[in-house]
Amino acid sequence: MVKKNSTPAKIFTIGFTKKSAETFFELLERYNITEVVDVRLYNNTQLAGFSKGTDLKFFLKRICSIEYRHDLKFTPTKELFKNYQENLITWEEYVAEFEKIMQERRIVPHIHTNYSDSPEVRYCLLCTEVSPENCHRRLVAEKFAEVFGMEIVHL
Repeated sequence: MVKKNSTPAKIFTIGFTKKSAETFFELLERYNITEVVDVRLYNNTQLAGFSKGTDLKFFLKRICSIEYRHDLKFTPTKELFKNYQENLITWEEYVAEFEKIMQERRIVPHIHTNYSDSPEVRYCLLCTEVSPENCHRRLVAEKFAEVFGMEIVHL
């Protein structure tokens, strides 16, 4: 069931790879993001740079007054992530498996319970990939769009 508002809300997505901190934070500010939802399985690795979970939470609040949430319900399993990273499965196989995972985790009720479709709340799903085409953040954004009738905007 899709909730309807007079002004459709938007769900944003962003990947931090190949973005400077300046570009990253300016994009979030330009689009008036109110909360970054980190959908990465591993958000505290050395490769995360300025987007390392604990640091990012601080930077978002201090620089942009944006809230931060790491929601593990939206992450792939370790096995699925590894299989895709090591090219043991195709993107199509990854999508099929991730869809099953979202269903098992009851993502639709989770979104209804923990998120809002209010136009005043502007979520941005954060992951690593540069573009959303082969990134699970797009699949999660599609669930938000399905649940709330949101428009998806990839930054």
